[in-house]
Amino acid sequence: MRQIRKSRGQGRASAARYLLAWALGAVAVFAWAGEPGLVVGSKRFTESYILAEIVAQTARAHVPAEHRQGLGNTAVVFEALKAGAIDVYPEYLGTLDAEILKNPQPTDLAAMREQLRPLGLGVAVPLGFSNGYALAMRGDEARRLGIVKIGDLKDHPSLEAGLSHEFLGRADGWPGLAKRYDLPQQARGIDHGIAYQALQSGRIALTDIYTTDAKIAELKLAVLDDHLGFFPRYDAVLLYRLDVEQRFPAAWRAMAALEGRIGVDAMIAMNGKAELQGRPFAEIARDFLAAGGPSATAVAPAATRSGFVERLFADDLGRLARQHLVLVVVAVGVAALAGIPLGAAAAALPRLEQPVMAVVGLLQTVPSLALFAVLIPLMGRIGTLPALVALSLYALLPIVRNTTTGLCQVPQGLREAGTALGLSAGQRWRAIDLPLAAPVILAGVKTAAVITVGTATIAAFIGAGGFGERIVTGLALNDHEALLSGALPAAVLALLTQAVFEGCQWLMQRRRLSLPPRPAGWRAAARPG
Repeated sequence: MRQIRKSRGQGRASAARYLLAWALGAVAVFAWAGEPGLVVGSKRFTESYILAEIVAQTARAHVPAEHRQGLGNTAVVFEALKAGAIDVYPEYLGTLDAEILKNPQPTDLAAMREQLRPLGLGVAVPLGFSNGYALAMRGDEARRLGIVKIGDLKDHPSLEAGLSHEFLGRADGWPGLAKRYDLPQQARGIDHGIAYQALQSGRIALTDIYTTDAKIAELKLAVLDDHLGFFPRYDAVLLYRLDVEQRFPAAWRAMAALEGRIGVDAMIAMNGKAELQGRPFAEIARDFLAAGGPSATAVAPAATRSGFVERLFADDLGRLARQHLVLVVVAVGVAALAGIPLGAAAAALPRLEQPVMAVVGLLQTVPSLALFAVLIPLMGRIGTLPALVALSLYALLPIVRNTTTGLCQVPQGLREAGTALGLSAGQRWRAIDLPLAAPVILAGVKTAAVITVGTATIAAFIGAGGFGERIVTGLALNDHEALLSGALPAAVLALLTQAVFEGCQWLMQRRRLSLPPRPAGWRAAARPG
């Protein structure tokens, strides 16, 4: 009986420590995720990062402003704007007209404003340049094949087209373009950040580009003439919530003063500073604002990039580590609080086991980016909270499965012994079942934690921070060092997480070996019958 009481006390103490750790983690999340003032969003490509930084820094002189960078494609960022998770982001009129408002024919700015008004949104502040879609090939290949305009592609059906995933699905993208020009090519999806490298190496022959990309001149690409005028104008503007003008009047006046200040050559030069020199987006924006609008200048060579070690241990390392750790700790804690009771129920009621396992298994099959995109309109926000919900759901499977397995492995004789000694079902579960199943349950939590360290990098796509922020930036710039500077700390954190749980399991094993011998009569009581 002394053994049972001791085990019960240890179980309660462990549970108390666990709940305290989870509570502290939850407090840290809410402290970390405090609501900022103005929130500026951006899509996941270079120019959007830079423009959003210019807007955020302009507003920051008047109100607290935050840049939620790299939130994904148009659909994700627009949903975040509608839900009020962000207040403003840079957009393009052609995208707004065809992709967001789904207008079959081009409309004017006044018509777009009327369509946006019922949604509580507005469009204003033409920034001074147009950045359109185009198709491009290597210059030498285009000259060899005699391809000058898009219609010439009909004579070369074997050319392999690698197009960005968004362009493949847009109304003003590949489907409409291929139909207008009757193009025979079968396009495959490729991330825009690596498309230039694939084009240069010859793995693809054709890709979609933005006309202000700095790499067009650097790689000597041939931009094909849209002689049938398929692509609309893509003038850069600000898409915003109408209440911004009332909530942040001084900041809005400052942002409105950006109208017409960014010429196309200046935008190309700023894109080049990011893509060819590897300069931070915030620094590029700061230089632009300090100069009052830079003139177009030649882009310096890429040799000015920071070294890998310098980028790995940059000033943001501590912030990203803290954000990533909070995501993992709280998500796994929530998953354990939900998963252990679910696993216990499945073990106690065998008819529940298959349905429970089917549900948590199904959650693992939902693509993470799709789940994040669904959670934004459902929860009305981006950032920490939807990321935690998604990560907690993904962490359930190993915890539930191991809890069920561990509890099913407890010898029936020990359960009967506890009942014979007068323990209630709850007392027996806490004193016998849970301590004996604890190593297997802890192994499930360990697996969930290690997996969550990796999965949490994807949370950067909805502005939740962490090491994924560097990875997302690296993808946008096709910068392998930026990718590695985010992936390497995440891998180290996964190893440290593994080591912490291994240490906990070792301590549990030592504690079990050091317990005093069981009291006389235990074996007789534990013997069935």
